[in-house]
Amino acid sequence: MANSGTCQLQRHFKLNSMHQDGELIIGGLFEVQYLKAFPELSFRTEPELPHCEHFYMTSFQQAQTMVFAINEINNNHSLLPNITLGYQIYDNCLRLGVAFRAAIDLISGTEESFSNLNCTGPPPVIGIIGDPGSTSSIAISSVLGLFRVPMVSYYATCSCLSARKKYPSFFRTIPSDAFQVRAMVQILRQFGWTWVGLLYSDDDYGIYAAQSFYQDVQLFGGCVAFSEILPNDNNGKEIQRIVEVIQGSTAKVVVVFSTSSYLLPVVDEMLLKNVTGRQWIASEAWATSPVLLNPRLKPVLGGTLGIAIRRGEIQGLGDFLLRLRPGNNSQNSMVRIFWENMFGCKFETEGREGEKICTGQEDLSSTDTAYTDISELRASYNVYKAVYALAHALHDLMKCEDGRGPFSGNSCANINNLQPWQVVHYLQKVNFTTGFGDHVSFDKNGDALAIYDVMNWQTSADGSIIIRTVGVVNEGAAGGRVLTLDADALYWNFETNNPPRSVCSESCPPGTRRATRKGLPVCCFDCLPCADGEISNITDSTECIACQDEFWSNPEKNKCIPKEVEFLSYEDPLGISLTTASLLGTCFCALVTIVFAHHRKTPVVRSNNSELSFLLLLSLKLCFLCVLLYIGQPQLWMCQLRHAMFGISFVLCISSILVKTMVVIAVFKSSQPEGKATIKWFGAAQQRGTVLALTALQVVICAVWLSTASPTPHKNSQYIRSKIVYECAIGSVAGFSMLLGYIGLLAAVSFLLAFMARNLPDNFNEAKFITFSMLIFCAVWIAFVPAYVSSPGKYSVAVEIFAILASSFGLLVAIFAPKCYIIVLHPERNTKKAIMGRASQKK
Repeated sequence: MANSGTCQLQRHFKLNSMHQDGELIIGGLFEVQYLKAFPELSFRTEPELPHCEHFYMTSFQQAQTMVFAINEINNNHSLLPNITLGYQIYDNCLRLGVAFRAAIDLISGTEESFSNLNCTGPPPVIGIIGDPGSTSSIAISSVLGLFRVPMVSYYATCSCLSARKKYPSFFRTIPSDAFQVRAMVQILRQFGWTWVGLLYSDDDYGIYAAQSFYQDVQLFGGCVAFSEILPNDNNGKEIQRIVEVIQGSTAKVVVVFSTSSYLLPVVDEMLLKNVTGRQWIASEAWATSPVLLNPRLKPVLGGTLGIAIRRGEIQGLGDFLLRLRPGNNSQNSMVRIFWENMFGCKFETEGREGEKICTGQEDLSSTDTAYTDISELRASYNVYKAVYALAHALHDLMKCEDGRGPFSGNSCANINNLQPWQVVHYLQKVNFTTGFGDHVSFDKNGDALAIYDVMNWQTSADGSIIIRTVGVVNEGAAGGRVLTLDADALYWNFETNNPPRSVCSESCPPGTRRATRKGLPVCCFDCLPCADGEISNITDSTECIACQDEFWSNPEKNKCIPKEVEFLSYEDPLGISLTTASLLGTCFCALVTIVFAHHRKTPVVRSNNSELSFLLLLSLKLCFLCVLLYIGQPQLWMCQLRHAMFGISFVLCISSILVKTMVVIAVFKSSQPEGKATIKWFGAAQQRGTVLALTALQVVICAVWLSTASPTPHKNSQYIRSKIVYECAIGSVAGFSMLLGYIGLLAAVSFLLAFMARNLPDNFNEAKFITFSMLIFCAVWIAFVPAYVSSPGKYSVAVEIFAILASSFGLLVAIFAPKCYIIVLHPERNTKKAIMGRASQKK
């Protein structure tokens, strides 16, 4: 507020908390409750504050461990004498957004107004214990690092947080995943497991851990057989696929970097499909998870070896936890929520009618939950060490002597004007031993010295799964790793109770080739399937051999077998259909011929040039019959005859139609005074001669083509490599093009003449039917060209046959159907008077 020179707090976040006053305040972030979903954002009104649910007793125990440690320090006259520590603890609800709000609230303070613009005095918090999640710690540390506010996490393990330039004020009392990975590799090395599978969660924790594991496992000669990301949305199909990968792999050891919630669906699917006999190596995120200790999962998970956070003991913590009582302070809302969840009641101000009322005097000693269980203090022990690390850093800061300090001019920090970066300096140098005997210090990256317990999932006398510590992995002060295992105490989930064999000398079966991964040990390889048309007949083959041209690989790709020969046969459904159509067309032509022959003296037949009509019917029969030469295994004579018969038959057909059209035009012109002499040029002899001359030219084209570059049978493997397409190679593209081009030229001329004569009087209406028939013919063959070029194998033959049949049926129906209609169904119209009468009416 510019006018008053005072900073005003804009608003408070609604956060569940615990608070205690002190001269110096330590902040805390814990995953006490779970937020299912954020309130809907309409972007029109201010969003509602989130409401958290599902109380976690284990996490609340961790928060109370921080309270216990601070009270213990305040009562310790040798550590931070004359200084009282306080705390401000928030619940992050397992949500990044809530965690970030809480962190900002901690470092900015909760005072309604602030007038000391010189920022003297201690900061709102001298440091933060938490956040437990890697993703939240990454986000929060990115901001806190700008102001050098120290943050000591007790559960964030992502190796990425060791980047000191990005996170200069981040520390942790739990080892980095980089150490965890090295500890797990130590176990693999101990048992000689060099061929392992890898599963990891799709988050910062899983991804960074998997990357580190890839690198470290290769250093001792091991290799990852498969690597799969666990879905975070319970995708059923993806889970089934992952289980199939596990089942199909020769790797018997599976390493998992994930929380139990992502792994459980995969384990359930493996149990459903009875996929057992795998040795699991568990990361610290699920090595002690009670969720997976269900006895029904024993066939899959029994015998699991895992890396767990170092277990510790904290004297007096158990009694302290039982002495907890709720109060009325709104700053301690977290305790009231815990009380309601523990005893299933509601405080009077919050309860509804019919609900049990909390008195605050309920007895915690009568409960048996994760909150009161101090037998396996792991995360809580890390919280305890984190609080003491900050306390020792402050203690060392206060012991500084003027003139011998570490800051500019050998100065010391002023407790009345304490700067966060000064606390970071001393925190980097802390070095103390806990009451349990564990040494606590940080390396240059803010990481604690790594000590892990090796856990083994064993079966108790009652058949349930219990977790026992069977060894320790200690990084040591000098960075050396020492693995100590009690081999006699190990339990394996196999009939022989011996560790499984999982080495990367497993061989590649026939049908695959062994491909060593570039830059990795020789034993790191993939069994790559041979490509289609290639085989490998021996085990561990390093290359696949291509089959000869007329052979192809069998489904197992260990043997070459003759390729399937494909051609349009009479047994093929398509071949049967086309043959039926061909014979049907031939029968129709024969039937029309019989009808015309029987009524050859009637006006309809005589007026339409009966001789050319019979010649046209003959040519159409040949067109239909030439289709049969396209079906069956290609032979030399078939290949030569099919194209010749096709070309000559269609030229004979189109020539007959062309002459018929010319005769129609000549007859009409002869009926006019100025064209009487025209008809003498179109007598019967001239008509026959014209048809024979035009057909003879096509015969010459076919003869030249067949004599110079004759079509021959050809086995083609270019269309489909796995098959041989038996076809007739045309021999000469020029010859085939001339054959089709000549047919097209005649068809075009016929169409143009018929089109010009389409408006002649009704007694010359033959031109209309010819126009329509040639239109169909041209359309079919224009469409044939692109269809023929784009059709593979036997289907190109089928396209050519279809074009022949379609155009032949088009000519037969368009030209002869109207005439047969009158001859058969309306004989009263098949008279000279009826035909001449229509002409007279037209005139």
